[in-house]
Amino acid sequence: MSGQIQGGAVPSLEQALAFSILGITLALFVWGRLRYDLVALLALLAAIASGVVPAADAFKGFGDQVVVIVASALVLSAGIGKSGLIKRAIRQVEPHLRSTGARVVALTASVTVLSAFMKNIGALAIFLPMAMQIARRSNTPPSALLMPMAFGSLVGGLVTLVGTSPNLIVSRVREDIGGAPFAMFDFAPVGLGIAAAALVFLAFGWRLLPHDRKGQPSAAEAFEVGPYMSEARIPQGSAIVGKTVGEFEAIADGEIVTLAVLREGGRSYIPNGAWRLFAGDALILQGDPHRLTDLVTQTGLELAGAGKGPARNLPAGDISVVEVVVMPESALVGATPRQMRLRDAHGLNLLAVARRGETIRTRLRQVRVRAGDVLALQGPAGAMTEALRSLDCLPLVDRATGLGRKRYEILPLILLGITLVLVGFGIVPVAPAFFAAAVMTVLCGVLTLQEAYDAVDAPILILLACLIPVSDAIANTGGAQLIAGGLAQIAVQLPATGSLALVLLVAMALTPFLNNAATALIMAPIAADLAVRLGLKPDPFLMAVAIGCACDFLTPIGHQCNTLVLGPGGYRFGDYWRLGLPLSAIVLVIATLTIPIVWPLR
Repeated sequence: MSGQIQGGAVPSLEQALAFSILGITLALFVWGRLRYDLVALLALLAAIASGVVPAADAFKGFGDQVVVIVASALVLSAGIGKSGLIKRAIRQVEPHLRSTGARVVALTASVTVLSAFMKNIGALAIFLPMAMQIARRSNTPPSALLMPMAFGSLVGGLVTLVGTSPNLIVSRVREDIGGAPFAMFDFAPVGLGIAAAALVFLAFGWRLLPHDRKGQPSAAEAFEVGPYMSEARIPQGSAIVGKTVGEFEAIADGEIVTLAVLREGGRSYIPNGAWRLFAGDALILQGDPHRLTDLVTQTGLELAGAGKGPARNLPAGDISVVEVVVMPESALVGATPRQMRLRDAHGLNLLAVARRGETIRTRLRQVRVRAGDVLALQGPAGAMTEALRSLDCLPLVDRATGLGRKRYEILPLILLGITLVLVGFGIVPVAPAFFAAAVMTVLCGVLTLQEAYDAVDAPILILLACLIPVSDAIANTGGAQLIAGGLAQIAVQLPATGSLALVLLVAMALTPFLNNAATALIMAPIAADLAVRLGLKPDPFLMAVAIGCACDFLTPIGHQCNTLVLGPGGYRFGDYWRLGLPLSAIVLVIATLTIPIVWPLR
């Protein structure tokens, strides 16, 4: 090693204070009794009070580009999550997935690809309900599908600059020490190799997981009901005018059933498949609400509940559709839609009703609501929360049907594509490009302003904004150099690739117990200084930090993606080691071999 190695230095008072704050912060993270954003706020407060962070620099983290990029990416991710194109594509592929291995590969690969371009927790959330449905329909244990998907979402984030927060943080450190941040696809050569190796392993490694686990029911599943009943009218010009009931149901692949046809002044007929449909007919339909949405879009039907009330006349960007459970104390219990006066009192439209264990065959306006019924309500997004509170209805989170928003589902994908092109070719810097994409997501009506605010993960932004000045203080006081000197005493005994593996291993060991962004903020300056001390280039060491911080496969608590599948998959704490330990070893080997090829050590 050609660098100068110095160890045994005594920390100054300023360094001692910085180390004390860092140590207490790490201890509070591991303790886990306080939220990590509150811990970050306390760390910043202590740093200001002790003088480690000058008052003038205390809040510069809130304006840092990393915070802007993360917030903007979260909004764009939420917009992509509203699109039904991905779900319909999986629905088309599902019949061809005839084995558990094929299902694992298809779902994990899909999550991995999507995680490269949006928040990995968002990508996993999109596919989680689909995976549960596929598991039920194919009699596949959810435990075989969900953990590979979670791990796939983590490795997918390694491919691009915006795939995961640690990538953005190490890019910022590189800019501080070298004047230029990493570009959008600088992570791709190494990230793609790791993602490919991980997918190959997961395609077979899922067999290491227990297959007798039963997922804990989520809040939504606790109120799981049968198919929705809805009423739709056939207008002039509809694509199904003149078609038979059988032809109409074939459009929905048999997933929507026509329970009754109303004509001749409202007389109800139970049709067979040969009945021909005419303009003006009213249909009582039953089926999955997501498929019902597709059918309405394809055929031009008019849902009976989406009338011409206040909610109907709002711009599409201000409309929200939610599924809600009617609680026993709700005033809606025992009332018909006409008696509810939802449109007059709250500006809401009732689109559909579902009831556990019962098929509703009457007209929508004649249904008397019971406690436990699930209603699909359409109305102004900004007023929805207050309306549901006054009605004593419980919203089923993450079960949005997307009714009335279909024409917007391609827009977030277009915005993402334009953003990647502008950033990839260096036409627009990353922060302004993603900020513009987030603004356009709201302006184009993909998300309402309230939905955009809800998409912004305030705790992670607070953590980043508070720990950035604390991390800078560790570097500015010479603390990072002091820690790097200690690591160098070990690394000097190793070959250059061994030193790289050491940094990667330390990052992987810390991130299961800390937030990955916090680990990156702490480790990136230390790794860069260690490289300088060893006479090596900092870039490969920063890449090692990014990979180590993103690859938490050992615990359910280190990353949100792992936590998200814990309950639905019925996993235990030790189950993560079964699949995660060999995958961690694979990542360690692949990264140690490929990083020096793409980013030479000398």
